[in-house]
Amino acid sequence: MTFSVPLYAGSVPALITPFRHADGAVDEASLSALVDRAVRQGSSAIVVCGSTGEAPALLPEEHARIVRITAETVGSRAGVFVGIGASSTEAAVRLAVSAERCGATALLCSAPPYVRPGQDGLIAHIRAVAAASILPIILYDVPSRAAIGFADDTIARLHDDRLIQALKDATGDLARVQRLRALCGADFPQMSGDDATAVAHLAMGGVGCISVTANVVPGLCAALQEAWALHQFDKAFELRDKLAPLHAVLFRESNPIPVKTALSLLDLCESTLRLPLLHASETTRLQLAHVLADLIPVEEWACPDFTDTFDRLRSLGGVDDGEQQ
Repeated sequence: MTFSVPLYAGSVPALITPFRHADGAVDEASLSALVDRAVRQGSSAIVVCGSTGEAPALLPEEHARIVRITAETVGSRAGVFVGIGASSTEAAVRLAVSAERCGATALLCSAPPYVRPGQDGLIAHIRAVAAASILPIILYDVPSRAAIGFADDTIARLHDDRLIQALKDATGDLARVQRLRALCGADFPQMSGDDATAVAHLAMGGVGCISVTANVVPGLCAALQEAWALHQFDKAFELRDKLAPLHAVLFRESNPIPVKTALSLLDLCESTLRLPLLHASETTRLQLAHVLADLIPVEEWACPDFTDTFDRLRSLGGVDDGEQQ
């Protein structure tokens, strides 16, 4: 795709971290290949070391290496957003400094999980990260994981103090887009963090999606965002409906269990996870194979890496003879 989008817009895969089954180490070759594939298929940026990337299970040196590999693979083609979620401000600051040194474009900063600070504590946390790095900060509001959320007024204060440059909103509160536009202005980029409601978020005034699904079908996710930006709403709605079954099964179990299984079915990486995450159930695996058998022929126009994928999915039980076209 050649459609040009702003840094905080478009389709942004929240990338998994591939691990080798043999020794549990980061699979650097698969990581580079996944990053390159996502960028070639129209992603405007890549998120690494986030929730989908199993960031809590990464060692600091692994975090730095992942950022460096991603930045080197991307080059100047797209942005590199780096998760710096940590249970202490000191740890988040160290990750921010390292990410900047390793080539990140922006920081994705969430509330410290488990700690449950107050709103003033959240502001102090973001302020400390901003003081430690020159990189722009994308605020990541994900109360389902952090156990605490950023209040609208807190986000407005952070915006007014120029501590944050964009928002990834994973609250699922679609009415919030309008509330924050009133508080922060229409030019404050609000990106969806929920694939299932990404189009509704756009309709409310948001921009782009930091997406789990874009790991699997980056071309279709980028095409949806492009269609919306070009006011091709019928096409956007058609793509939304095609992607809906995949969104659903990717969150049938804890993320990133299903998405790693999907990528392994496509021979793009191994499905290895780090404890306490375990492999997907056979039911989830079969549902993924079935959904992918329908979607991969649609994605193939933009992704030649999927040669023979349909036959492989068919052999796994994802499609029967009556469904094959």
